[in-house]
Amino acid sequence: MTDEDSIRLDKWLWHARFFKSRGFASSICAKGKVRIDGQIVHKAHQIVRVGNVLTFPKAREVRVVRVEALGTRRGPATEAQALYSEIYEERSS
Repeated sequence: MTDEDSIRLDKWLWHARFFKSRGFASSICAKGKVRIDGQIVHKAHQIVRVGNVLTFPKAREVRVVRVEALGTRRGPATEAQALYSEIYEERSS
């Protein structure tokens, strides 16, 4: 595997437009609120690859998505939606 086959977790979450800033994505990771393939992550620099399943809170929801592409930039929403497929979304009341 090369560096082109992976990306930092915080960067991917930002590219996919789940968080407004990379810093906020990084803080969510540091708090241990993100899981990669079921394993809790405490570091924003954790590596993400295509096929990984991410679980994380977003507003009042728990999102579970599969990484479909890594992306090279934070583009428009349509481009960001191509980076993942939704597996599960739980809404709290």
